[in-house]
Amino acid sequence: MSIVKINALTVPAEQREVLEQRFASRAGAVESSDGFEWFELLRPVEGTDQYLVYTRWRSEEDFQAWMEGPMKAAHQGGAQGGGGAGDGERPKPAASGSTVWSFEVVQQAAPKKA
Repeated sequence: MSIVKINALTVPAEQREVLEQRFASRAGAVESSDGFEWFELLRPVEGTDQYLVYTRWRSEEDFQAWMEGPMKAAHQGGAQGGGGAGDGERPKPAASGSTVWSFEVVQQAAPKKA
């Protein structure tokens, strides 16, 4: 079964638009990564300032390969799209904290076909 990684990002209200724009303008390398199955950016509705970044992978090894390859390269390459200085300086992070949760998928269901 697949594995799920959820990155809980603490995002101050004044940085929400910046965070969402950075995700919207990302290069999209994750979608073509071997073993990648799903991505969702979840905006909090009430009671928290944490966004959840949900990704699903075929295996832990596929996730680690992405972390050490495309993800690492994207985050070392300077500006992440939007909100950064024009002089090559890295933009200020939109999130003030980050925690990654890992899960194994042990059951799943899809809508029944009519």
